[in-house]
Amino acid sequence: MSEQLMTYNRLGRAGIKVSELSFGSWVTFGSTLDTGLAKECLQVAAEAGVNFFDNAEVYASGASETIMGQAISELGWARHDYLISTKLFWGIEDNINLRNTLNRKYLFHAIEGSLERLGLDFVDLVFCHRPDPATTLEETVWAMSDMVSSGKALYWGTSEWSAEEIRGAFEIAERHHLHKPYMEQPQYNLLNRERVETEYARLYEDFALGLTTWSPLAGGILTGKYSQGAPSGSRGSSAEHSHLVATATAPDVAEKVARLGSLAEELQVTPAQLSLAWILHNPRVSTVITGASSVAQVQENMKALEAKQCLDASRYQQLNEIFS
Repeated sequence: MSEQLMTYNRLGRAGIKVSELSFGSWVTFGSTLDTGLAKECLQVAAEAGVNFFDNAEVYASGASETIMGQAISELGWARHDYLISTKLFWGIEDNINLRNTLNRKYLFHAIEGSLERLGLDFVDLVFCHRPDPATTLEETVWAMSDMVSSGKALYWGTSEWSAEEIRGAFEIAERHHLHKPYMEQPQYNLLNRERVETEYARLYEDFALGLTTWSPLAGGILTGKYSQGAPSGSRGSSAEHSHLVATATAPDVAEKVARLGSLAEELQVTPAQLSLAWILHNPRVSTVITGASSVAQVQENMKALEAKQCLDASRYQQLNEIFS
């Protein structure tokens, strides 16, 4: 894979550019990947042109950050060559003020813990991993702005917030001359489109909101691997992810995934690559976060850059109609 195929997009109104495909550690680092394999996957992704690596405090209860930090250290990457993120909300300490919250005390402690585990002085992006209705939005916005002012993060954003909540955060930051949120990290794929395409529509124009989207394959449903049930050893075979099989085997979803597979076969790409390519065609998406539990999966995901070139306007519209 040639790095030249990778496109780099502005993250909303931020000055930085992120690779259109990025690499995330959710459900892999600390569960199926140790530092050695994580290092291999990170290197293959970087060689394909990936410059943004996504993480979160809660992933593997902090172990994911530790593994990514150790892997990057062993790879010897220069700090200016990559962008790294973390996300804060659920907490990993057994303390009533440090769980499921975005209060100032939690955010102060959480960013310190993430930086220690990652072995960094700052993260490039930090996200409020979920909204917190129990803490005033004003307290959270002030705390996140202070985090940026302190140099512990360069930009802050949200993940799975409603359009109303994002707009409220912008307005508070504007009123008090604080650092505003630059980006949102929502789920976005062929089966989950409403929030990105409809609910957030005004935010792109009003605030130049950037998107770092997650779950591009709908937990693996779009690959077709769950259409006949969960293969042994797959994520869907666990009780925690049994909903994937229930969704995949629903008649309407199974039909759509089958039609996706037929189109992918026609284009001589995999359903996963075609699903990723479809997202890459959305100009609102700054970067698509991919995940992998092996080097081979990283390589397959990166081939979505080639699939994107095969997905012309007619076939793009065909996919939109199949999954409308």
